[in-house]
Amino acid sequence: MCGGRSITDPQEARRQSNRRDALALARLLRAGELTAVWVPDEGHEAMRDLVRARAAAVETLRVHRQQISAFMLKHSRIYPRKKGWTMRYLRWLQEQQFDHPAHQIALQEMVEAVRVSKERVERLEKVIEEFVPTWSLAPVIRALQTLRGVDLIVAVTFATEVGDVSRFESPRQLMGYLGLVPGERSTGETIRRGGITKAGNGRVRHMLVESAWTYRHPVRRDSSRWCQDLVSLGTL
Repeated sequence: MCGGRSITDPQEARRQSNRRDALALARLLRAGELTAVWVPDEGHEAMRDLVRARAAAVETLRVHRQQISAFMLKHSRIYPRKKGWTMRYLRWLQEQQFDHPAHQIALQEMVEAVRVSKERVERLEKVIEEFVPTWSLAPVIRALQTLRGVDLIVAVTFATEVGDVSRFESPRQLMGYLGLVPGERSTGETIRRGGITKAGNGRVRHMLVESAWTYRHPVRRDSSRWCQDLVSLGTL
């Protein structure tokens, strides 16, 4: 058995230069250990920036909503219903009255921040929907949307962050790229596997995990709609 230079000579790892790095890359290339990197074009990068801007807007909206929830909890104002952030919940917020005007102004400003953030998210989603038909990966997005739990935003996020799916040799390799495979620390006959590695792109991993929850329940389909589809296909 033999190790690499960085293992047999620890001092070599501390000596770096352009020449040494070039020699190391040349050796790896000759050994076939280098993997080609997929480089997105300008249009792909533009769509990715737009999708990431939408994700940042969603995070901002979440933070502003959390601020209101913490503010109301601090003042012992509990919403009487289970589901929040509906039109009824917003009306309930507007009806709240505080003894000190400073508290009233603070609540109004936080509600306004939520409104502005929500409008920003809606604008970005509308722009994404307008740009998708003219994008080169539009067929991929339409195909992804045929899966349960995958809407336009999930499909676009997957396409912009992963890019060319054909560069992966197998679904297992794609899942490894996204950090959706279990971690493992095995030695000898002992096999130890833990949770997913969570390596790679966290945006896509979060979207796919959320979408996968729709498969907990069986498909429910209206019988009349099912018959209409069969007639349209000429099977009835």
